[in-house]
Amino acid sequence: MRGQKPVVVAAAVAASLCLAAGTAAAGDGWSPRPGSDGAGDSYYPQDGNGGYDVAAYDLKVTYDPASHQLTGKQDITARATQPLSAFDLDLHGLTVDSVQVDGRAATFTRTGDHELVITPSRALWRGQNFRVTVAYHGVPAPIQDPALGANGWQYAKAGGAFVAGEPKSATTWYPVNDTPLDKATFRLAITVPDEWGVIANGRERGTVKAPGGGTTHVWAEETPVVPYMTTVAIDKWTFDRRQRADGTPIVNAFAPGVPDSAKQAEARLPEILDFLESKFGPYPIDAAGSIFLNEQIGFSLETMSRPIYSAGWAGTVPTIVHENAHQWYGDSVAVSHWRDVCLNECFASYAEWLWDEAKEGVDLDKQYTEKVKKASTAFWNGKLYDMGPGHEFTYVYSKGPLMLHALRHYIGQQAFGFVLKTWPSLHRDGNASMQQFQRYTELAAHRSLQGFFDAWVYGTGKPAGQYLFPGSLGSAA
Repeated sequence: MRGQKPVVVAAAVAASLCLAAGTAAAGDGWSPRPGSDGAGDSYYPQDGNGGYDVAAYDLKVTYDPASHQLTGKQDITARATQPLSAFDLDLHGLTVDSVQVDGRAATFTRTGDHELVITPSRALWRGQNFRVTVAYHGVPAPIQDPALGANGWQYAKAGGAFVAGEPKSATTWYPVNDTPLDKATFRLAITVPDEWGVIANGRERGTVKAPGGGTTHVWAEETPVVPYMTTVAIDKWTFDRRQRADGTPIVNAFAPGVPDSAKQAEARLPEILDFLESKFGPYPIDAAGSIFLNEQIGFSLETMSRPIYSAGWAGTVPTIVHENAHQWYGDSVAVSHWRDVCLNECFASYAEWLWDEAKEGVDLDKQYTEKVKKASTAFWNGKLYDMGPGHEFTYVYSKGPLMLHALRHYIGQQAFGFVLKTWPSLHRDGNASMQQFQRYTELAAHRSLQGFFDAWVYGTGKPAGQYLFPGSLGSAA
């Protein structure tokens, strides 16, 4: 926080004291009450929960690929943001065996399709740090979304398993506060039979023989992570380990049957990360790498530090560029609400354009003009903001990069490059909205951009000529 003048600070303190006194008099700030059972996203209002903020997940899991049986113990370190008589976690399916809060047994119930309601033996006060331990077991199953397909824990044909899904997936295998607004560090110790390998987010912290048989693999993601960006994948992997020039570890895992072409594309990851740093600023994550499945799952996903790739078309350089661009736009800086998802996908898609411009000599102005001329009425009516639940992942991939290329010409290369590189650092490890991005871009451009954003982002229909062919794009039209 930037420094404030003493008089401003004094006024703020006085106002806060008056507010606190009024709150205390009303009793609202001191009486424990249940936390909300949703984080309030307009698309997925029941996902996530209120009343607390998670600092760290420490998950211990035993998994048997033969029976698909998972046994877990989740330790959550959190801080109450209000007086709490009860609070919720999110968990799909699976059987909860016991819950403790600060080492004392807590009562719990299950409601809806994913709410785990916990009542501690003693109320929690605002600002109190506390620890929740949940023991559970069962056979994980993915969430079947009619628009988005399978999300979460999924099974590989060869007998292994993996976790991938957006906007939700973590709830299928561990209790969590499932909202992008509550980032936390994530440590996983998973025990599997000796013949199976494991890869997950972050850095490898070792493997040990488990007392009851099998091998325990430990991974730790020290960069605060949104729950859907966590993953684990179990298979008979071929591993490739190396480092970036700055020492950042790169760990790649290839499932049996992954073609050499995918390995050759992934070999360019250090070059790709160096290029993305030149556009977006310092790499914001503590590890890097990839997980290449031999499964057709219909998408690849920017799981933090280690994107997960579908079989087939996904093992290409453009896809690797896209998913790693998300480490800046989407992972380090996550959305405030799902209506803001263009801040993830429009930018990762435009990163592919930037790569083609720099590495393949593609004339982006010509490419832009050709795509604009071919665009249909349906294309122009596709939304880049507040597109509705289940429609988040549509025009952001096609109309999104066109919007950003037009913005580049509308505000000029210098301002555009400045915004691309400084925005991720400004909001590192946080969340942001499209309105915040607009205001920041206006500061860089030294003028209002409301007309441009209304034409391209908030509205529908073909933008007017001044926004469609700004600057030198006009001569290419």
